[in-house]
Amino acid sequence: MYVADSRGVAEVRGAPRPGPRAAAIAPTVFALGAVSLITDVSSEMITAVLPLYLVAGLGLSPLGFGLLDGVYNGFSAVVRLAGGHLADRRAGHKAVAVAGYGLSALCKPLLLVAHTLPVIGAVLAADRTGKGLRTAPRDAMISLASAPEAHGRAFGVHRAMDTAGALLGPLVAFAILRQAAEGYDAVFTVSTCAAVTGVLVLLLFVPGRSARSAEAPGAARVSLRAALALLRRRDLRRLTICALLLGLATVSDSFVYLVLQHRFDVPVQWFALLPLGTAAAFLALTVPLGRLADRCGRWRVFLGGHVLLLGAYGLLLTPWHFAAMPYVVLALHGTFYAATDGVLMAAAASAVPSRLRSSGLALVQTGQAAARFACSLAFGAAWTAWGDHTALMATALALAVCVGVTAWLRPAGTAGGPAARSGRAA
Repeated sequence: MYVADSRGVAEVRGAPRPGPRAAAIAPTVFALGAVSLITDVSSEMITAVLPLYLVAGLGLSPLGFGLLDGVYNGFSAVVRLAGGHLADRRAGHKAVAVAGYGLSALCKPLLLVAHTLPVIGAVLAADRTGKGLRTAPRDAMISLASAPEAHGRAFGVHRAMDTAGALLGPLVAFAILRQAAEGYDAVFTVSTCAAVTGVLVLLLFVPGRSARSAEAPGAARVSLRAALALLRRRDLRRLTICALLLGLATVSDSFVYLVLQHRFDVPVQWFALLPLGTAAAFLALTVPLGRLADRCGRWRVFLGGHVLLLGAYGLLLTPWHFAAMPYVVLALHGTFYAATDGVLMAAAASAVPSRLRSSGLALVQTGQAAARFACSLAFGAAWTAWGDHTALMATALALAVCVGVTAWLRPAGTAGGPAARSGRAA
C-alpha cells in the first residue's frame, strides 16, 4: 500500500466553497468503494506479511527487498498510461478496470509456488500491471459520476472504503499466521478468494458507463497524441511535476514498517499489525480531509500532508523515544495518506476534460509511481550500504527540499476552483 498520491491541480489554490448542502455521493462511488474494500483485504493481507516473508523467510537483503518493493509499487507506472488510454479510446472504463482487477486476482495463487527472487519479481510485476491497468479507469469513473465541486468528498468516501479493506487485511493475515500451520500459504490462499470476490462485485454492481462519460459523443477523437498534449495545460503539467518530485522522497510503506520494527524492536509476530495504525488514521480522516480540500483548497491540504510525513520521518530519526511514539508515527503516516491520496485525483480530475479523464489521471499517477519506484531502489541501496538511519536521514532531507520546491511551484493564493475549472477543461 503506497497509499499515496499527491494532489491536484485545479483546486490547488482556492477551491470554491460548496453550498449549504453538499452534493450526494453517487451509487457508482459506493459500488467502486465496495470493490476496492474487498480487493484491498486481499492486497493488504499480502502487503502485511510480504516484507517479513521476503527478508526473514527467504533471507533477502534490504537491497533485494528494495528491488522487489520497487517492482511491487512502481511497475504499474509502465502500464498506467496504456490503461488510461485504452479506457478513454475504445474498451471503456469498466472493461479495462475488470481486466486489471482480474489480472491481479490471477497472480495471487502464483505466490504459493514462487520461492525465488526472479519468480517472485515476475509475479509481483504482473500483479502491479493489473493495478496499473485499473487505477486510472476506476478513478475516472468516480470523477465522472460525481459533481466537480464534490470530487474531494467523493474520492474521500471511496478511499475510506478502500482503507477499511486495508484495515481488515492485516487483521485477517495476523489471525491466519497465528492459527495456520503453513501460515504464509494460507494467507496467499485466502487472499486469492477475496480478490476473485472483488472482481465479481465489479462485474455485477458497477455500471458500464456513467452519465458524464457519454455527455459529448461528438467530441474530438481520442488519441495518444491528444492524451500527451494534456501536459500543455499549465495546471496539469505543474501537478505532474510536483507529484513526481514528492514521490522521489516518499519511502514506501513497507520500508517505513521495517524501520519502525527495527527502531522499536517490534516482535516478529506483531509485524503484520503495523499497517493497521496507518490504515486507522487514513480511514478516520480521509473523508473529513476530502471535504476540507473541497472547501479550503486541495493544494494546502496536499502540501500539509507531506509536512506530516516529514514529521513521521523525524520521529523515526530522533535518538529519544517515548512509549506512544510508534503510534504517533503510524498516525502521522496515515494522516499523510488521508491528506494526499484522494486529493490528488480530485484536483487532477478538475483539470482534465471528461473524454480524456482516464488518460489525464494516468499521466499524474505515472509520474508519481515512477518516482516511487526510483525511491524504493535508492532507499534499499542506501540501507544496504550505510544502514537504515542514514538512508532515512537522506530521504527526509530530500523530502524537505521537495516540499519547498513544490510550494514555490504551486503558490496557494490564486483563485479558481473545481466547478469553474471543470467548465473550462470540458
